[in-house]
Amino acid sequence: MNKTKEIWIAGFALFSLFFGAGNLILPPTLGVKSGLDWWVVVLGFVTTAVTIPILAIFAHAKLQGTLFDFGKKVSPFFSTAYCLLIYTIAIAIPSPRTAAVTHEMTVQPFFGTAPVLTSIIYFFLVFIFAMNRSRIIGLIGQFLTPVIVTILLIIIGVAIFSSPETILPSTFKIPFVDGLLEGYQTFDAIGGVVVGAVIIISLNYSTHTSFKARKKLIRQAGIIAGLGLFLIYGGLILSGSLFSSTFVENASRIEILSSLSAQTLGGLGASFLSILVALACFTTAVGIVTGTADYIKGICNNSQKAYTITAATASIIGIVVGSYQVDFIITIAVPALMFLYPITIVLILLNIVPEKFASKRVFRAVVLVTFLFSIPDFLGFVIPEENLTGIKNSIPLANYSLGWVIPVCLVFVVFNLMKKTP
Repeated sequence: MNKTKEIWIAGFALFSLFFGAGNLILPPTLGVKSGLDWWVVVLGFVTTAVTIPILAIFAHAKLQGTLFDFGKKVSPFFSTAYCLLIYTIAIAIPSPRTAAVTHEMTVQPFFGTAPVLTSIIYFFLVFIFAMNRSRIIGLIGQFLTPVIVTILLIIIGVAIFSSPETILPSTFKIPFVDGLLEGYQTFDAIGGVVVGAVIIISLNYSTHTSFKARKKLIRQAGIIAGLGLFLIYGGLILSGSLFSSTFVENASRIEILSSLSAQTLGGLGASFLSILVALACFTTAVGIVTGTADYIKGICNNSQKAYTITAATASIIGIVVGSYQVDFIITIAVPALMFLYPITIVLILLNIVPEKFASKRVFRAVVLVTFLFSIPDFLGFVIPEENLTGIKNSIPLANYSLGWVIPVCLVFVVFNLMKKTP
């Protein structure tokens, strides 16, 4: 196969793995709230929703291993716990969110049924597909992604050339930070450390026999996928900003995306998009449940019983959480993301820096400091904010839920300087 063609195929495949239909509800709402500051919000959003995930792919290109390899320098126990936490969060939040998005975008407008009914039917089918491993899901995914992307590009194009003249003022105090933190909700950094391993396994080893050749291919594919995500996310944020004056006050994320679709595509086009999004959400949920069950099966000596129990448990959790509204699921996800995302980010960054700057001691120190300084950010969404005023005021950037950043940078530098000191 032509190498250029293979790079583009790998890039589109990687884009498809990152491209979760549930993420589409986030950018338009950011645009509505950002006003003329939309471009600043884009910079923040793509930092955590595009740049960090693509750096995760670069780290995989360097490691060419599994998710476990990301944290093994800290300790095998830590890495195992991290993997379990990643998969637990995946089945508890992004997987159920796909059911909630499906209900609010596709089912409720046409049938008006209860969300719990949608969730039950949805995850019953997810469980059936996960147990039977039908190739239909893979084929549907390959078909859906290009179609949805094409429709989204049409929405963005129409929004740019036919938007109202009035743009509402920004409601963000610090647009870059708000965009950056909203990028956590895409789960794309977590997706990066998970799906990168899929790319490694999927490579044609008969063509790319050397470590160096595989590394180059993965990096080039990552750049293509990153540019695609940047175009879609940035375009949807801009579209939300341009149409900000047309949405009802306090509209939900789903309502904004649906209204934007209807205003640019018309009623029929918006309905078609909602159906496609529902199908894409379903393939994502099957992928998450299957991937989690595969991981548990692997650490349980390839036990099929462990696979079945995990798939069933993930589906039951999906039914319960997926019966809530999308905005509620996004809200309850925030504390977990404030704790897990910083650790994921530093693991990604530590795995892409040269080995001489990322010894086991540096890994352990940086991860420990990240954990400790993420606690106030995590607690800020669990207990009353006034109870943390003192500690947050004493930590730089803590009031912006980024209290871990400066301590991590200092520890990284200090531990590397200590290593060089005679």
